[in-house]
Amino acid sequence: MNRSTLAVAVAIGLLAQQASAAGFIEDSKATLKLRNFYINNDNRDSGTPKNASYQEEWGQGFQLDYTSGFTQGTVGFGVDAIGLLGVRLDSGKGRHGNPTSANYGGTVFPTDSDGRAVSDFSSLGLTAKAKISQTELRYGTLMPKLPVIVSNDGRLLPQTFEGGQITSNEFKDLTFVGGQIEHAKGRNSSNTEGLSIAGANNARTGEFSNKFLYGGVDYKLNKDLLLQYYYGNLEDFYKQHFLGLTHNWSIGPGVLKSDVRYFNSSDDGKNGSDPAYFTTGDYRSNATGKGKVDNNLYSALFLYTVEGHTFGGGYQVSNGSSDFPWLNQGDGSSAYLTTDMQISKFARAGERTWQARYSYDFAKVGVPGLTAGAVYLRGDNIDTISGGKVATNGGSEWERDLTLAYVVQDGALKNLGVMWKNAMWRNDIAGQRDQDENRLIVSYSIPLL
Repeated sequence: MNRSTLAVAVAIGLLAQQASAAGFIEDSKATLKLRNFYINNDNRDSGTPKNASYQEEWGQGFQLDYTSGFTQGTVGFGVDAIGLLGVRLDSGKGRHGNPTSANYGGTVFPTDSDGRAVSDFSSLGLTAKAKISQTELRYGTLMPKLPVIVSNDGRLLPQTFEGGQITSNEFKDLTFVGGQIEHAKGRNSSNTEGLSIAGANNARTGEFSNKFLYGGVDYKLNKDLLLQYYYGNLEDFYKQHFLGLTHNWSIGPGVLKSDVRYFNSSDDGKNGSDPAYFTTGDYRSNATGKGKVDNNLYSALFLYTVEGHTFGGGYQVSNGSSDFPWLNQGDGSSAYLTTDMQISKFARAGERTWQARYSYDFAKVGVPGLTAGAVYLRGDNIDTISGGKVATNGGSEWERDLTLAYVVQDGALKNLGVMWKNAMWRNDIAGQRDQDENRLIVSYSIPLL
């Protein structure tokens, strides 16, 4: 039993003595979330073996969320829990997508000893919490969604982290957040692991850290303007500063939303000198094409919504020698980027990306719950290195994503959701393969408490 699980177990024992306290039980909530998830990923390139170019898996996920209230008193105590179970419905050794060079799982499921998808996998996460006034401390299993750390929920089960976090709303219009993460549990895994970044995250020979410190503040200047500053530090890998602005402006019959972001990322500790900790990027003096973290990323996205239509466009610049760094154990992760798409993230060193978006809410024509959207991105100015020489000179990539979703609004199947996601990615980057991907997701939530 690791330290965080043991600490939470002790806290639960203490809480059991106060379980009858008003608020702890009365304010408890429990929800069973069901997700049926199918995915196929088809590599269209010629000359690649079938098991390397096509992945297809289908499973049923169960997520039980329990959230307690707080005990009475100056300091209130509580506990949350998340139980995760994934059951394989269809897979195959040739379609599992398990990389032969790493110990990570396949597209959706962990991998058993003979290279096939396991029949099922599960885990339990516990979180102890304490609250005084408008400040809350949580320790145990966390699923943060902040500019410098984002939990990934793009498969059958979500990614979780282990650590502690404090959130304070003591001052009007200000939210302070701070914490430390020690481990991650992948979306296709039952095991916890250390933290790393691209270039160093090989499961067998890579380097990992167990200390990611983060903190920041959200300042709601008024109901339409949010300002943000966040800092993240993965020990021995990188330091990162984030500035963000989100603004809603009523123009004519619609609303214009502006989303402006800036990241400044630099090396920390061993990443500045030890090749085992280096990250990927445009390092022409190094045969591996790796080096220390050195990235400035600017982005702006503008969305105009009117009568159910949302039109959008954006631009992003990734400057510096390294690719944009984020917590990436190599088994599926998310970054807080406007270009983090279904397949690619468009955040390579030197990359310039523009995007166009459109979505429609069919409630405006009498079909509430039905939505559709399309996104197109194109990035260029990409250079990659191999053997100390430029392998890609001014390369480019583009991705087109389509989404169609419907949520039942009433009746016996109220809140049943069906979503189809289709993505096409094409590029001329050395060593990269074109991809077509489909996901079909059926979800349903059952309130238990």
